Amino acid sequence: MAAAVALADRGYLELNAAERGTRRRVRELVFSLPGSGVSPSTVRYADSAGGYWYQGSGQLGSVTRNRFIHWATSGGTLELVEESLDINLLNNAVQLKFQNCSLLPGGVHIFETQNNIVILISTNLTVHRLMLPHPARMYKSELITESQMQSIFMDIGKVHFRDPSNFHVIPTIPGLAANSTASAAWLSSDGGALFALPSASGGIFVLNLPPHDAHGIVSTVELKQSSVMQRLLTGWMPTAIRGDQSLSDLPVSLSVHCREHDAFLFALYQDHKLRMWSYKDQMCLMVTDMLDFVPVSKDLRLATGTGHKLQLAYSETLGLYIGVYLRAPKQGQFCVFQLVSTESHRYSLDHISSLFTSQETLVDFALTTAEIWALWHDDENQTTVKYINFEHNAAGQWNQVSVQPLPAEEVDIRDDQDPRETYTEAIFMPGQFANAALLKALQIFSQGAERLSDLSWDELKREITIAVENEFQGNITEYEFSQEEFRQLQLEFWSKFYAYCLQYQEELSRPLALLLNQYTNMVCLLKKGYLSFFVPCSLVDHLYLLPDEPLINEVESTGLDESEFSHDLVSLIQCLRLIGESVSVEMALTMEMDCCRLQPPERAAEQILRDLIANDTENLMEDIHSKLQEIRNPINAIGVLIREMDYETDVEMERRFDIAQPLNVRMHLSQLYGSSTAVNVVCRGVYKVAMTRFLICRDLLILQQLLLRLGDAANLGGGQVFHTQQNLLHRTSVLILSYYLIRWASQRLASDVPVDELESNLQHLSVLKLTDSTALTPLKLVTSPQTIVELFFQEVARKHTISQLFPPNAAWDETGWNWTQMFSEISSCLLQLLWPSNPGFLFPECLMGACQYTQLQEYIHLLEPWCHVNVGSCCFMMGRCHLVMGEGHKALDCFCEAASEVEKEEFLDRLIRSEDVEMVSTPRLQYYDKVLRLLDTMGLPELIIQLATLAITEAADDWRSQATLRTCIFKHHLDLGHNSQAYEALTHNPDSSRQLDCLRQLVVVLCERSQLQDLVEFPYVNLHNEVVGIIEYRARAVDLMTHNYYELLYSFHVYRHNYRKAGTVMFEYGMRLGREVRTLRGLQKQANCYLAAINCLRLIRPEYAWIVQPASGAVYERPGASPKRSHDGECATVPTGSQIEILELKDLERECTLARIRLTLAQHDPSSAAVAGSSSPEELVVLLVQAGLFDTAISLCQTFNLSLTPVFEGLTFKCIQLQFGGEAALTEAWDWLAANQFSSVIATKETSATDEAWRLLSSYLDRFKSQNNLYHRCVIKKLLSHGVPLPNWLINSYKEVDAAELLRLYLNYDLLEEAVDLVLEYVDAVLGKGHSYFGIEVPLSATSPRVWLPYSAIDQLLQALGENAANYHNTVLYQKVHDKLEDYQQQVAVTTHDLLYLRN
Repeated sequence: MAAAVALADRGYLELNAAERGTRRRVRELVFSLPGSGVSPSTVRYADSAGGYWYQGSGQLGSVTRNRFIHWATSGGTLELVEESLDINLLNNAVQLKFQNCSLLPGGVHIFETQNNIVILISTNLTVHRLMLPHPARMYKSELITESQMQSIFMDIGKVHFRDPSNFHVIPTIPGLAANSTASAAWLSSDGGALFALPSASGGIFVLNLPPHDAHGIVSTVELKQSSVMQRLLTGWMPTAIRGDQSLSDLPVSLSVHCREHDAFLFALYQDHKLRMWSYKDQMCLMVTDMLDFVPVSKDLRLATGTGHKLQLAYSETLGLYIGVYLRAPKQGQFCVFQLVSTESHRYSLDHISSLFTSQETLVDFALTTAEIWALWHDDENQTTVKYINFEHNAAGQWNQVSVQPLPAEEVDIRDDQDPRETYTEAIFMPGQFANAALLKALQIFSQGAERLSDLSWDELKREITIAVENEFQGNITEYEFSQEEFRQLQLEFWSKFYAYCLQYQEELSRPLALLLNQYTNMVCLLKKGYLSFFVPCSLVDHLYLLPDEPLINEVESTGLDESEFSHDLVSLIQCLRLIGESVSVEMALTMEMDCCRLQPPERAAEQILRDLIANDTENLMEDIHSKLQEIRNPINAIGVLIREMDYETDVEMERRFDIAQPLNVRMHLSQLYGSSTAVNVVCRGVYKVAMTRFLICRDLLILQQLLLRLGDAANLGGGQVFHTQQNLLHRTSVLILSYYLIRWASQRLASDVPVDELESNLQHLSVLKLTDSTALTPLKLVTSPQTIVELFFQEVARKHTISQLFPPNAAWDETGWNWTQMFSEISSCLLQLLWPSNPGFLFPECLMGACQYTQLQEYIHLLEPWCHVNVGSCCFMMGRCHLVMGEGHKALDCFCEAASEVEKEEFLDRLIRSEDVEMVSTPRLQYYDKVLRLLDTMGLPELIIQLATLAITEAADDWRSQATLRTCIFKHHLDLGHNSQAYEALTHNPDSSRQLDCLRQLVVVLCERSQLQDLVEFPYVNLHNEVVGIIEYRARAVDLMTHNYYELLYSFHVYRHNYRKAGTVMFEYGMRLGREVRTLRGLQKQANCYLAAINCLRLIRPEYAWIVQPASGAVYERPGASPKRSHDGECATVPTGSQIEILELKDLERECTLARIRLTLAQHDPSSAAVAGSSSPEELVVLLVQAGLFDTAISLCQTFNLSLTPVFEGLTFKCIQLQFGGEAALTEAWDWLAANQFSSVIATKETSATDEAWRLLSSYLDRFKSQNNLYHRCVIKKLLSHGVPLPNWLINSYKEVDAAELLRLYLNYDLLEEAVDLVLEYVDAVLGKGHSYFGIEVPLSATSPRVWLPYSAIDQLLQALGENAANYHNTVLYQKVHDKLEDYQQQVAVTTHDLLYLRN
């Protein structure tokens, strides 16, 4: 911006501040006079407006900084609005309706006291006082840190303005003059309210309302000429004051200047005289005839001065200035005086200046101690605003303000455009129509069907579209018509609605008054429907925008010197204006479309030039050529103009507030120009600059093309032509594209974003570590529609601009500032921040932070072809947009393209900056890392893999970065189910620890997905032991029934033909299942595990078919695990020197048998599974017997060489239970009987469970022989111990094998009778009678082997029988045995004799 400061701001622009959002809610209060005798007023005065700036509005440290009140009257309605340029005020509008009254024009006067804001109101019937709290008393602190707060009108409903002490009816005597609307009001030193009004009898009367907190009466004082006549004796009173009172003595304008204990009332009368009254003395202190200062006053003296106006301006240093406007036919005159007083308190006026104007109808004017601002409005609805410095402008040349034009009367629609879209875009273009105008047009167009209010911008757009379409549909009478007829109907109705909008916008734009802030020199224009501000513009813009007539005068009043530069610049701008006025709508559209379509603007300029030459019917080219001849150095003038419009800087602006500023200063400045009104005005100013400069650059391009055509005829010279073509033409082209982009952004509305989307966006930005950027702070949009430039200024640019305007090393001035200078600097800073060619990147950052991705895409699209600054940053932003839009591959291309610009652009450098980590990788790798994190947060693994693969090529010499990237690729391949690619990435990882982590993750994930085949078949080159270790650790660390790591490891070893390890794994698996999973399913798996282990060993050569038994209860620890501790906290000692046990195939087979038997038991009795899982063979036999699985128990005993005694005892006991049990026991017996296999089946007769049990016992005794008949003996013992008679088959069976032992058992259990019978039978058997039943092959004989009798047992029996001789039965038994023994002895003797005989 080399020349941006070379030409000072000279002109002013009008910028409207009409709201675009929901119309502010206005509360209504109604005042009616007490009593019913008041008739409605038939008087209706003209609408008026005014305002008041707070005394602290120009102080940076004041709570009322940039704060003011403006008002407007219409009939009996007064609307009051409080505005602030720093904060948004809530409840800031109120409407007071005075029934049966009409407000006097200018009859509202606002005053400020220490505690209150006092509003004095004059109507044609009453005067009122409104007391409101002062803002400084409403807030606890003077530091304004909130973005919104309550207005002073918040509690206006509680104000007692209907209290009789706060209003008074104007007395009929003297009464209010009917043909004068002048009024004035002020506050007295004691707090009373005074109203000066024109009297019906001529002159002025002052009505005094006592202080609101005092009980006084209302008084009235008349200021008459009689009070002046008393001064005739003093000798100084002018002779002009003579004669009777007449209507010519009525004041047409009143103003008050308050002194310490007095008030000077200045009155401009219809007789063209200015009189100064002292209210305290009730005397006229001075009379001056204004016609004395009019050059030709003869005609004016005969006319009544009804159009005269009076204003005062006071300065502590310069005193009081009086400005008088004298209205005359076809012209007007301003006279400025300074009040001069002498020591004897005589007053006179010192004439400062007389200024003449050609306009007739003056609406209002404002006076300062140096300037006059004047507002005219003519019958053709044209508004004119001019200003002049009357002290330093001897020539009396006025400066004209470029006022806001009304919207175009017609909308140009091309054939390829849709009428509805085009009209909607034109109507809702920011700054075109006020919300109130659209609402009114909609209501009238819809024929007042319903009253519409409080509609948002989007709702209003929808309602208007529906209304026009409904009207359109309702007027269609034919069912079929052509496309052209349909289009014409659409145009008809939309143009009709557009005409309504124009009508009401014109009405709302009618100017009413000027509002000047004497503290900051800000000037506002109060219109009927909204407020507008006058802001400074550069001299170039000002001269280009001026109408034809004032141009010469403006050039003369600009203060430019007579140098060649000044002359050439003005002539150049005149040439540009000639071109601009000749460019038609179609030609202008050519340039617009080329800029929009990213075509070179030079080509469009050349086409427009050809069209101008072809259609030159008014000798345009001759006029331009004539003007060019006046420019001494066109190249230099064009260069100066380009530098003036270029905002490119080499240094990026500071990014945030400097913490070196004191806290209170930063807090004071935090809300400066932060209100929606100020944001709107500043951004509208930027839009106006961009719009104007775009037109200037367009015309300048056309002119340069013309210079190229003229060549030497334009006095350029050959070298300069080349310079023009290569340099200036290109620079102008860049300028027009830059301003086109800024103009587009100033009109592009921001989108409303849901809260969840904002939160998600903030999460993504936190990954990029950009959340601390001031460009990314906004978390919500305001409810009213904002353009993206307004959003940027409000949330980001404003803070940066303020930090530039108030640097920490500058003096903190609380006295005030100049609005013109402040606005110029703010606009300049904002334009620099928006300027595409500057290194700063805050604007796109802000759009990204606020989720304005569609707008950001459009912005970058308009920027890319021609702007070569921040190319990489734009690519990154475009990639971010593509990500949000779901176009991942496009985003990846953009991210990769941006990588080449890392270390070249500030935004990308900040993106990779990290204060908390010492980066060792290259900047480009850091960039890739940030993008990878972003993609990871958004869940895009395929893009991560592609980008990480690309990044690996950048990390060829950085093994740490390679390891990170390989790990990243592995992770996301694994997430996508690309197992082979994940394994490949794992094997290429140069970091062994990361490789091991990845390997562990691969094992776990593939197991969870049940993709075990891939896991087993990977080759694992140089990773075999690690894989085994990982799987073993996982197998030993996780739950056996939910994870199948043992089976995986078994498959792993089998796939590699390592059968011994496979068997070891399955044996360990089975051991742990028996120990830890004591369920039926666990026993099933255990049996299968042992079978698998046996199978593995059988595949090995016999000499290698063995395994090492895993340690029982061993704790498997991973390296680095915390040590195990005992109950007292000491580290537990690790057992050392444990003996290794080798298990062969037969050992595994035994374990397998045991497992199968456990499973059989659990299947028969599920409740026993918990006990059977870890039981020993001995314990298991007992469990099997209890469950009735005798066959299985016998098999177990045979396998492990155990005694069958528990089996026989258990079966015997069950037989006893069945023998004496009930029906339930018999029913249950069939279940366990069915589980045992009988040797034979009895099919001849029905059998019972008891019989079957006995038969099973009998079969076991027959099948399983034992030494010393152990099983028979244990069975009989069991029966006899329970007192159960021995079954005959058992007795017969045992007699055959060991009758003597049976006898001893009888004796042990005192079965004497059975013992006697056994002895008798046994003796007979020995003697040869039934000897086969006792297992005696040959009875007693001399030739047979020897036989014997159990004499000891028989002796015991005889002794037992003999001991109870008293028992006859025992005696009989004893005798039988004794006799039988006697027979036996005899037979033995005979046999012995025979034996001896035979031997001899």
